[in-house]
Amino acid sequence: MPKTSWAVVVHGGCKPMKKSEADPNREGLNDALAEAVAILSSGGSALDAVEAAVRAMEEDPTFNAGRGSKTNAEGEVETDASIMAGDTLELGAVCALKDTLHPVTVARALMPETETLLAGEGAYRFAEARGLARRGVGKTLAAEGAGTTTVGCVALDVEGRLAAATSTGGTGGSKPGRVGDSPLPGLGLYANKVAALSATGQGESIARAMLGARCIIAIENGQEPQAAVEHALTYLEGLPPHSGLIAMDAHGRIGWGHTGDQMALGWASAEAPDFRVELSGIEEAEDG
Repeated sequence: MPKTSWAVVVHGGCKPMKKSEADPNREGLNDALAEAVAILSSGGSALDAVEAAVRAMEEDPTFNAGRGSKTNAEGEVETDASIMAGDTLELGAVCALKDTLHPVTVARALMPETETLLAGEGAYRFAEARGLARRGVGKTLAAEGAGTTTVGCVALDVEGRLAAATSTGGTGGSKPGRVGDSPLPGLGLYANKVAALSATGQGESIARAMLGARCIIAIENGQEPQAAVEHALTYLEGLPPHSGLIAMDAHGRIGWGHTGDQMALGWASAEAPDFRVELSGIEEAEDG
């Protein structure tokens, strides 16, 4: 099929949503899409687009990232994020990062470094040295946090480059130092010259199923993204549910799917620049 000149997909998590939560999710996804589309439609890079989209969702307490982050068992916020460039395989990732509003930007700053995956205090010291963190910010984030599950974005730019980014505020009540799937390539995200993806949901299940890797390999073996996503999700059978994927190939074709509850996502492309937002399953969700 003909290749689109640019395309982008964002997700706001695979999560239970009440009908009253639909509008904030739609608005947040539209804001994220607007950031990415402004970059892609003007010839900017997929890497810039995915970072900008995820930063927008980190600013929005509707989502469990940045301002919407959950607190762990000790009442602290520890965030994870990753970003990857498909054309070069450059990667940056942080986990258990405290006192940082935009962990995706810290991950982006790590990409040219020798050590590109940092955790805990080491990640914080790197962020602080780059002017991206401040002691005490976590208390503000803990007070604002209201989101659920991970956010992410995949994009294709006019130069044919793919990129992916994922960010999360963690699982509420988890043990300090927990590492989920979001900062780990092949689990919570991946991008190469063939495809890009971002995952969301129960990190331990995603890790056990090697969810991201399953999807990427299926696309490399010739499946279209939708079929590849559906194939990857079958490996979650028997594991705790509530996980999902978005994926895109080098033609700009997209795929998405989830297990359990609802999933919030949106997309746009050069051929269909009007934003489309899908809150899968929200029609059946009841306010409680």
